[in-house]
Amino acid sequence: MSGQRALRPHGQIRQSQILSTFGPGAMVDLPNHAVLIGGLEHWTTEGLKPVYEERLIAKLQTLLELPNVKLYAPPIDLQDPHGPKTGITAWLFPEWFVAHYEEPWGEQFRSRPLLHREALVKGQFQGRDKKKHSVIPIRFVQACVNGHISDINWYEFVHRGRTSCRRALWIDERGTSGDLADVFVRCECGVPARSLAEAAEIPEKPLGHCKGLRPWLGAVSQEKCGGDSGSPEINRLLVRSASNAYFPQVLSVISIPDRDSLLRKAIDAVWEDYLLYVDSIEDLQKERKKAKVFAALQDFSDDQIMADIRRRKGGQEKDKKSIKQAEIEMLLASQVEIGDDHPDGDFYAKSFPLTEPRKGFLSKINRVVLVHRLREVIAQVGFTRFESAMPDIDGELSLDVARASLAYEVSWLPAIENRGEGVFVAFEEGALNNWIGRPQVKQRGQQLLDGFNEWKKHHATALDVFPGLKYMLLHSLSHLLITAVSLECGYSASSIRERIYASSSGHGILLYTGTPDSEGTLGGLVQAGRRIEHHLQSAVELGRLCSNDPVCAQHRPNSVQEERFLHGAACHGCLLIAEPSCERRNEFLDRALVVPTVESAEAAFFCEE
Repeated sequence: MSGQRALRPHGQIRQSQILSTFGPGAMVDLPNHAVLIGGLEHWTTEGLKPVYEERLIAKLQTLLELPNVKLYAPPIDLQDPHGPKTGITAWLFPEWFVAHYEEPWGEQFRSRPLLHREALVKGQFQGRDKKKHSVIPIRFVQACVNGHISDINWYEFVHRGRTSCRRALWIDERGTSGDLADVFVRCECGVPARSLAEAAEIPEKPLGHCKGLRPWLGAVSQEKCGGDSGSPEINRLLVRSASNAYFPQVLSVISIPDRDSLLRKAIDAVWEDYLLYVDSIEDLQKERKKAKVFAALQDFSDDQIMADIRRRKGGQEKDKKSIKQAEIEMLLASQVEIGDDHPDGDFYAKSFPLTEPRKGFLSKINRVVLVHRLREVIAQVGFTRFESAMPDIDGELSLDVARASLAYEVSWLPAIENRGEGVFVAFEEGALNNWIGRPQVKQRGQQLLDGFNEWKKHHATALDVFPGLKYMLLHSLSHLLITAVSLECGYSASSIRERIYASSSGHGILLYTGTPDSEGTLGGLVQAGRRIEHHLQSAVELGRLCSNDPVCAQHRPNSVQEERFLHGAACHGCLLIAEPSCERRNEFLDRALVVPTVESAEAAFFCEE
């Protein structure tokens, strides 16, 4: 938020926070103001740094159905009093305040004035004691699941409908808990006070229907809630500081060289002289015996080469790959080195040779890749309230999500670049298939699926689908590995992030760091990859016993009393980690799939070690 360059901004936010917490439409408490971050039209765009990532831009164009999308980093403070104006406009929100002034009301209550901004005198409240008192923004607003937000009409709420009364309003509170049942709104006209607990009763529609207000796009911005054919949503009570007030929708990609681009480049070198007239696998195999063709295409199979030959000759176009599919295909490629070892490069990795014969933990490992250098690009697409809408296990965002827009007309999106390092561990498909075929594993899987189905009953509008046991296994093991690796690698557990790959293209875990500066390239994760067997053993040992056992191990996912439907044997004592590190908000976890527990020993992937 910036004013004239001669004045200091009202507050400052890091670039990464704009995408993760405080993007357009988010409520922020600045030192002296409560504000709503403005939409993209209200950002200073002069001098913004462009961010380039072809794979991410292509996905965003499809998702938003736009012919062209550009990415720019959020504006920065130039620290130059004579420089051009930069910053992000933020709108004052909410416009109702509670005064630091109390009057007695009954024996149990403390009563304070509830005021609209227009009733303030130079930002303060003048009480009956003839003194001026400071005010603070009311902590309650109303919003709907489509992201619209507005102030509560307190006059209509306390009078239980439309009214012309404009007598003074008061907030009466008893106790110190802040519980909604202990907070009442009262009007001096004498109408019975109304508890805020009533405002949270959605089926009763105490706050009415949403009017589609979008104040982050401008004070009078409004659209029809529910679209042209749908009915307006019911307004819900929202606490400004609640964790469900703002869920940014982001897409991220690792800037890994596309395996198809390497294939096309290799075929380009021998196309006209050798492959132009190839029409079958037999023709291709004859050509591959020639020295130049063999050298150019040795890293690719006959089927891959023929698919590209058919594409070049006008055959069926290959289906577009998901975000994670392109990444894991490159990480599993047969090359010893991937990318260029250049200080300014986006990606460089080397395959780490495993000792032969592979025994113990290594018998379940297919490949280890040490990622010396990587670049992650994250772009914000929109946001939701009350219910988050995350990318699926393939890294894709659903086209059916009702996301709130970041601008009137989206022509560009905010994005950031993180650079760091990592280690990738791929698992043997045979070991995974043998494990998932065991009756005990299927039985455990049914228990986890029952929990997910129970969760869906309570979240009917959620678009999540059950990710499968292989994903839950890798996700749980990833959390244990993050904890184990952080003890030695030099990074805190909260600075290590995960990327889980579980698809027909392969199964693996990428642990990586990513920061805008050089902190993410200290080499600790690469070194950890060289001792992967030791860290796997440490992770398994960490998962065998939880400090909350046997309660943790005996948890049933479909238990309606506990309401932890997306967890098996998982809690803060074993599997739950810092949420910025987890790609699924600490959901879909069960250490019983990884190691034997005090309750279940037969479903563990590492049951023999």
